[in-house]
Amino acid sequence: MNNYYIYILASQRNGTLYTGVTNNLERRVYEHKHKLLDGFTSKHNVGMLVFFETTVNINAAISREKQIKGWRRAKKIALIESSNPEWNDLSVGLFA
Repeated sequence: MNNYYIYILASQRNGTLYTGVTNNLERRVYEHKHKLLDGFTSKHNVGMLVFFETTVNINAAISREKQIKGWRRAKKIALIESSNPEWNDLSVGLFA
């Protein structure tokens, strides 16, 4: 059984936000942090993992990602701050 992750990255506290979905959070965050893929996160220096959720259902993960992407910025910030009020980079210490 696979896990799927819905995640939000930020450039800094209250900075530029990016929402994505992946089946390998460690690899995906590494790619964003090290700018291995051209695109939005590389261009805007977005690599701080500030929020993530886990599910075993890929369809639920994709639906949740689309739901969050459709939210206004204030609602995304409220979601982040509900579990990470200090905007810590959750990838620090998360991956061995």
